[in-house]
Amino acid sequence: MSKSINSMSKLKSVLRLIFREIGYFFKGAAGNLFTWEFITILIPLLALWELLPRLGVVNDRLVPPLSEVAVTFWVMVTQRGFLSDIGNSMVKFFLGLGLAIIAAIPIGLLMGWNISIRKRVLPLFQMLSPIPPPAWVPITIILFGVGLPMQTFLIFLAAFYPILFNTYQAVKDTDPRYLASARIFGASELTLILRVYFWHSIGAIIMSVKTGIAMGLVMLVIAEMYGGRTGIGYILNEAKDYFRISQMVVCMATLGMIGWFLIEVLKFVEIKLAVWKVGR
Repeated sequence: MSKSINSMSKLKSVLRLIFREIGYFFKGAAGNLFTWEFITILIPLLALWELLPRLGVVNDRLVPPLSEVAVTFWVMVTQRGFLSDIGNSMVKFFLGLGLAIIAAIPIGLLMGWNISIRKRVLPLFQMLSPIPPPAWVPITIILFGVGLPMQTFLIFLAAFYPILFNTYQAVKDTDPRYLASARIFGASELTLILRVYFWHSIGAIIMSVKTGIAMGLVMLVIAEMYGGRTGIGYILNEAKDYFRISQMVVCMATLGMIGWFLIEVLKFVEIKLAVWKVGR
């Protein structure tokens, strides 16, 4: 009985901690977005967006008013299943981004840590990385066909190189004094990698994942334009074909909000993991 009570008490404590951290996150994210300085710019821009097409200053067929875009968003959500398309896109995006993080960070750590590994693999990545990810689309379709594997690979490719090179450079630039201090206390090379190199580089790694998010979203749209019949990129391409400007704006705004939200998540993670670097 007492074990059950203790377990329930621990569970309540964990849930309380989780909800508190979620509250801190949304409070911080809202605070970052809705600052007084930004609101003084945002409100006039939104007013101009609504008024200029209504007054005929700009062509309302090319620049639909804000209210029309809002109505289009509501129709897409309630009648077209836009939330399902967002979910499909996010599955592909997180698969590609997750694979890029899992692959790029260890390789970057090893390249920065060991000069022998660096000399063997760095030239290969330096030759491949300048190839624009969209240039991989034709050969990727040939290799993987049209579908989830192709889309995931393209997103992976776009996010991989920014994370890899930023991780490598941050590890390579680790302060030698930290390494010397750790070695004095008998730290092994594995300990140096996990406890010194990695944590010294965590700020740069998080920044590189932010860049990977932006690049991954670009390739998500391109991949969905070329393959599949679901997702934000597919809807955006279809709206372009039928000249549905409001739907195009909804898709663009949705991608922007997704990118903003994910970057806010990474900022929160950075505060928790690299507090000594925040604000520097």
